[in-house]
Amino acid sequence: MAAYGRQPLRNLFDDSPTPHIAHPPRTHHRHYYVATDGSFKQPDGGLGVVIETGEGERVDRLAIPDRVPDNNVAEYRALHLGLDVLAARVPADARVGVLVDHDDLAANVNTATLRARQPDWPRRRPSVPEGSGHHWRGIRARISGFEELRAARIESGQNPAHPLANAPGRYHHVNSELPTARPTDAPEEYGEVPPPSRADRHASD
Repeated sequence: MAAYGRQPLRNLFDDSPTPHIAHPPRTHHRHYYVATDGSFKQPDGGLGVVIETGEGERVDRLAIPDRVPDNNVAEYRALHLGLDVLAARVPADARVGVLVDHDDLAANVNTATLRARQPDWPRRRPSVPEGSGHHWRGIRARISGFEELRAARIESGQNPAHPLANAPGRYHHVNSELPTARPTDAPEEYGEVPPPSRADRHASD
């Protein structure tokens, strides 16, 4: 099992399956990579996000305490948060690689990506966990907002967002650290970022 944070996200993405989408060499040329994880662990569950450039330089890391009804909802909330943060940090024409350790979420992201680019793609309705509909709509909106996006499925032990999500109190300091790489159009100050759409979150979410 790889040590957390040792491998650049690009390497993990290149070596992992991308459900429903072939993995040709051009797939590997992403401008940015985002790894996310959500934990239902109580009382210390949370959301973890790691964002890097294609060259392996850090853009941002987050470890945010959060309470959700189950682990599936946590995974969707974490990706919603990660894509919201990514969209605020990088240009809209970015090509993005997503890394998650949740099989159905990776498959749903790639299905939504194909459907957004190919109107005749089969209209199979994705199976979204109860309580995750609001976050799935946010994820789909972000998918459509980037030039290209696809998801790879990695093991929890390889996911650098995993420890951030499982022990957000221990890793709280990452929320205020300065990134190694700062995109040109990024905001000057990196404050603490709340979970996605907390203000208008539906009760069922």
